Amino acid sequence: MNNFTYSIPTVIHFGKGQISHLAELKRSGDRVLLVYGGGSVKKSGLFDAAVKILTDAGISVTELPGVEPNPRIESVRRGAELCKENKIDMVLAVGGGSAIDCAKVVAAGACYDGDPWDLVLDGSKIKAALPVYSVLTLSATGSEMDEFAVISDLSKNEKWGTGSDLIKPVMSVLDPCYTFTVPAKQTAAGTADMMSHTFENYFTNVKGADLQGSLCEAVLKTCIKYGPIALREPENYDARANLMWAGSLAINGLLSYGSEVGWCVHPMEHELSAFYDITHGEGLAILTPVWMHFVLKKDPSKTAQLAAYGRNVWGLTGEDSEAAEQAVNKTAEFFFETMKMPANLRAVGITEKTHFEEMAAKAAAGCGGSFVPLTKEDIVSIFEMAF
Repeated sequence: MNNFTYSIPTVIHFGKGQISHLAELKRSGDRVLLVYGGGSVKKSGLFDAAVKILTDAGISVTELPGVEPNPRIESVRRGAELCKENKIDMVLAVGGGSAIDCAKVVAAGACYDGDPWDLVLDGSKIKAALPVYSVLTLSATGSEMDEFAVISDLSKNEKWGTGSDLIKPVMSVLDPCYTFTVPAKQTAAGTADMMSHTFENYFTNVKGADLQGSLCEAVLKTCIKYGPIALREPENYDARANLMWAGSLAINGLLSYGSEVGWCVHPMEHELSAFYDITHGEGLAILTPVWMHFVLKKDPSKTAQLAAYGRNVWGLTGEDSEAAEQAVNKTAEFFFETMKMPANLRAVGITEKTHFEEMAAKAAAGCGGSFVPLTKEDIVSIFEMAF
């Protein structure tokens, strides 16, 4: 197991009615920028409830609405300018990972003299940030409890992740009731997203990280159990609660500390989103089983780890080769049949292979230190297998 420093400083208020804790934002100042996406937070009444708590606490609210599902640098720039113009003290995101990611880079951009895109390209340039808070409405990215943000510049077909301890949320409110109205498509995509985060941590080359592996298996089994229930019964509180907490734990560092490995499926999917603006979780679901199959073919020494996944998560038996293949098939079956997600790139509107070479070249830069390092040619093959 590797050395590590444990630090997950975000205060989590989990459960029904925890939105009342928004009054505590007063400790960070008197002016907040409220960041949100579409109209769902207003239709649900969450927006009005949040604004009332804030104004009753003596906090004035400036709005940044319309954050995109793959948040754009244009929204970040607009938010940073609003912060500077209105002398904003803190940033509050109400929504899913997109709103929170946007809020994080807005908070850093508000304290930066240059273009916020600089901070996306190089997180080490984040030297200060306004305090970030969030109210989560979608179980998926885990952004409510981590240091990362992913921002797109579609004019350049670029989607990059950045990160800094300075943009970790100070406090996040996690009320599963706010996810009752999440559509089936987003519930499934969110489940795939958190499972992918877990896979990226689970398949590691670090020896002796048994506890981390067991924690990953628990998160995966939780998603497999409760994802289908949430689809069938959208207002099942226990299903929504377990998925919400699984999403946070999947990427807050708990599963990766001491067993760090480079991620690979995410860099590949970021290219798909950058060029085609597809739903992130759907892209991950399409790529993950294909990547697993490719790993078994490229590096047979990884068969035992895929087999262990099959035995410990899916309850499979048999020889390593059989268990590994069945585990991949079980993963595909879960995503595409149980969760009813698109099974290939054509199903999400990608009907040509024009950009595969360019996308693969960019993705390969982030896949060299992964579970099985991938070349540009490997990634082109994975895209074609997923097509």
